[in-house]
Amino acid sequence: MNSDETTTPAPASPIEAEQPIVEEPAKGSGLFLKVLLVLVILAGGGAGAAAYYYRGQVKQLKEVGPEQAAQAETAALIAKVSQLILLPGDEQPTVATVADPEKLQDQPFFKNSHKGDKVLIYTKAKKAFLYDPVAHKILEVAPVVIGSETAGATTPPAPPVKAQPQP
Repeated sequence: MNSDETTTPAPASPIEAEQPIVEEPAKGSGLFLKVLLVLVILAGGGAGAAAYYYRGQVKQLKEVGPEQAAQAETAALIAKVSQLILLPGDEQPTVATVADPEKLQDQPFFKNSHKGDKVLIYTKAKKAFLYDPVAHKILEVAPVVIGSETAGATTPPAPPVKAQPQP
């Protein structure tokens, strides 16, 4: 070795002197990620199952058709109402739904009606039934008066009008 060379070590730079700090992951974070992954997979599977079910229902409704669906709904309604009261069995009723009970409040038949109530009208039996599907109750039963039957009825004659001569 030369005398010119000294054996003193070179000062280390501050960057070199620091050792990188490696943080160890928390013990619970691995479990958290696994639980999160399972939840995401379950949510995706649930969404897929719901889409599959919805698609099957739409396909079934398209195959049935609106008229057949209405007939099935009417049959189900008749079955529910017939649990409460004896319905005429020799005819199929006309079914109507109460859309705005406020407009019908002046008619006694609809006094206790609510939006969504069903009216079953049997024209041959001349009866109407007001049914509340939510409460599963018959709200009113009334006779049906068809307009053509009242056309032949007699009305009392109007009193005679006396004409007075003009001067």
